[in-house]
Amino acid sequence: MRVMRPDRVAIALLILALAAGGCGSSSTGTGGNVLGRPYRMGFSGIPPRPDFPTAVASIQMWTLRADGAIFHTSPPWDSLLAGVPADTLIRRNEYNLAQYFHALGLEVVVTLDATDGLNRAADAPQLVAAGRSLTEPAVQQLYRNYAVAMDTLLRPSRLGLAAETNLIRAAAPPALYAAVRQVANDAAADVRAHDPNVRLYVSLQVEIAWGLLSGGPLSYVGVAQDLADFPFAQEFGLSSYPYLGGFAEPEDVPADYYARVHDQVGRNVLMVEGGWASTSVGPVVSSPQKQARWIRREADLLSRARAVGWYQLTFADLALSAFPPQPPGSILPLFATLGLVDTTLAPKPALAPWDSAFAEPKH
Repeated sequence: MRVMRPDRVAIALLILALAAGGCGSSSTGTGGNVLGRPYRMGFSGIPPRPDFPTAVASIQMWTLRADGAIFHTSPPWDSLLAGVPADTLIRRNEYNLAQYFHALGLEVVVTLDATDGLNRAADAPQLVAAGRSLTEPAVQQLYRNYAVAMDTLLRPSRLGLAAETNLIRAAAPPALYAAVRQVANDAAADVRAHDPNVRLYVSLQVEIAWGLLSGGPLSYVGVAQDLADFPFAQEFGLSSYPYLGGFAEPEDVPADYYARVHDQVGRNVLMVEGGWASTSVGPVVSSPQKQARWIRREADLLSRARAVGWYQLTFADLALSAFPPQPPGSILPLFATLGLVDTTLAPKPALAPWDSAFAEPKH
């Protein structure tokens, strides 16, 4: 539901160490389920803290239990507005990490975020700080250029051109949602003119699709408007945080929770962000054991939906004190303990069911 963007300094620091570490292959497992799993699995490069050794160790740890990797990022608006070319910025930040993932044989997936991942009612914070908005044609052109450069340089198999579109439509002013719809469709045309092969998608917020964030009872309301507004989408990403949608226990989530979305859109779906907190925070009551039960449950839900990807943004919990201070009222603490390991990279109970799912043969 909300995006925790990677620390760009940490990503830049990773380049030398990962390149020096060689390009071994990710491990594979042999599970007992004859049917196996339909989805690739992986994480993003978000580190538990912007610390060089920890960031390197985290990526080296999770690539052993992944066959994919995801980037979920907003354009660096301050630099783009200052006139720095998109390809220069990408080569400075994500490019070498993507090259490392490719060398490991991991599928690379990219989601571009057009608005504020921690406040879907607003433009990206850097645009707000500059007094600018995605509603401006000039800003939309920068986004389109950045999308083409990301596809060209990172060579993803799948490229998301907007995140949580149904949540933006519900929360943001109509003009901002209209801008997201316009720029995503225009970026899709631009990317397709350069690359006929990349699979294009937008992501949908599953709790919104089930009517859970409006205060009403559990009732599937669907994503028909997103199907109409983003006709270029060959697939749809899923964003799901059921513990924020009112589910007290992982077993309370319906068996068709993701399958209903898959059946309505009539095309592939992939989990591109989500999880279950392992600690109680605010109104959420949780525990490491409850998080582990969710990972086990989610594996089944994604199989039922015949998902092609299962990506968690964070492999490790976030050490919030090590990141820049958040503004008062920030909801980031609600997402700080989604990791399968803690901030020191010690395994949590949720790591075992992830490893069990990963050990199943991919089909």
